[in-house]
Amino acid sequence: MFDADGREGMQSQYPLLSMEAVRIGYGSHDKTNPAVEDVSFEVWAGEKVMLLGPSGCGKSTLLKAIAGFIRPDGGVISFAGREDLRPGPDRAVVFQESDQLFPWRTVMDNVAYPLRVMGWGRDESEEAAGWYLKMTGLEDAAYHFPHQLSGGMKQRTAIARALALDPLVLLMDEPFARLDAQTRNRLHGELNEIVLRTHMTVVFVTRSLQEALILGDRVVVLGRAPAMVKDVVDVSGVTDPDSERFVCSRRQLRKLLADEIDGGRSL
Repeated sequence: MFDADGREGMQSQYPLLSMEAVRIGYGSHDKTNPAVEDVSFEVWAGEKVMLLGPSGCGKSTLLKAIAGFIRPDGGVISFAGREDLRPGPDRAVVFQESDQLFPWRTVMDNVAYPLRVMGWGRDESEEAAGWYLKMTGLEDAAYHFPHQLSGGMKQRTAIARALALDPLVLLMDEPFARLDAQTRNRLHGELNEIVLRTHMTVVFVTRSLQEALILGDRVVVLGRAPAMVKDVVDVSGVTDPDSERFVCSRRQLRKLLADEIDGGRSL
C-alpha cells in the first residue's frame, strides 16, 4: 500500500518528467496536421502542474504522450529517467468521461480491479481498495454500482482507482469539466487534500483559469494548435479567490491567453 512518508522523502536533483522540444501530429499517409509543436517543460516530484489552454490546442494530446498512448514525432519525453514510455501503472490516467468505470462492477470492484490484474489476491486488493475509498469518502458506496452514483462520485471512484495503483504521477484530463459548479468546487478541495496527504505528483489538463489557480503549483500556458508553450507561471499557494495574489495571477494568465480560451467565456 502507498507509503506517504516514503513519497514525501522522494526528492531528486532531476525532474520526474521532462518534455524537450516535443512535436506530435495527426494525419494520413500524405499529410500530417501538427497538434503539438516544440513543447518543453519539466515536472518535479510532488508538483501539481496544470496544462492550460484553449479547446483543441493539444493539451490532451500531450497527456496521452506522457501516458505512453501515442508516440511523439520529434523531441524527447523522459519520465523517471527513461525515454521508452509504454503505458504502465506508474502513470495512472483519470479521464473526463463519466463512463470510464465498469458498469457491471461495484465501486469496490472497480477500484480493486487493476490490482487483481497485476496479480494481487482478492483480500489484499480489497483491503487496499478500501483504504483509497475511505480517502476519497466513498466507503459507504463501496458496494454500489456506477449507475447508482452521481457524476461527482463516479469521478471520485476513478480517482480512487488511479491512486490504488500507487503511480509516480496522476494524469488528469479535465476530469471535472462536465460536473456542476458546486460539485466541481467540492472536488477541487478534495483533490488538494488527497495530494497533501499522499504527496502525489499531478499533471492536470484544464481550460479553466480558476481551476488552474486553485489546484496548481505551476501552470504551463499553451497557445492555439499547434500547441506551443507561451509561459510557465508559478501559482503555488494561490488558492483564495479573494486574495490579491489570486487576482494578480488570474490577470497574468488572462493576459497570456488573451481571448483564446472559448472566445473569452472561460476567463
